[in-house]
Amino acid sequence: SRAFATGDFTPSGLVDDVSVLSAGELLAIQSWLSFYRDNYEPVGKLVGRFYDENGAPTAALRQAEAAIEEALKLRAENEQMKQHFPPCNSEWSSAAGTRFWCSRQSGGINRDWSGVPRKLFQPGSKGSHCVCVRTLGPPWDQAASAEHSNRGDLDNPHLQEYDGCHPMAEQCILT
Repeated sequence: SRAFATGDFTPSGLVDDVSVLSAGELLAIQSWLSFYRDNYEPVGKLVGRFYDENGAPTAALRQAEAAIEEALKLRAENEQMKQHFPPCNSEWSSAAGTRFWCSRQSGGINRDWSGVPRKLFQPGSKGSHCVCVRTLGPPWDQAASAEHSNRGDLDNPHLQEYDGCHPMAEQCILT
């Protein structure tokens, strides 16, 4: 399972310890498990790290299943975040530099607003990535009320404007 998730089919990768795998690698294992459950009939259980000699699940299996559940929750949270902060469109050329822009379909998320490009810094991750941000209405995590500033998500503390880009521009060119 680990080798399928990591692509490491060397002797050091062909081990049954999945406790140090990333969320993405755990999701790859979950995908393989689903594939085999959906396409093959089980004929037994392999005695070892995940099943004891009676075929009963071990603590290691329960830990792996819990880690996969956490990875699934993280993926769902990331998908929800992508709905609120869709990725920008981008292109690069040596002559023009990098261009980021927002449209009603950028990031593959269809919506009724274009937004403006911003850097999104997520807690626990290094660096930032470009997202499109709503400029009108209440912030996505607040119900519509008269108490908001009608600036959409522009005041989100995890967002930062691009240097040299007008704050309300739908595209930014960085050279």
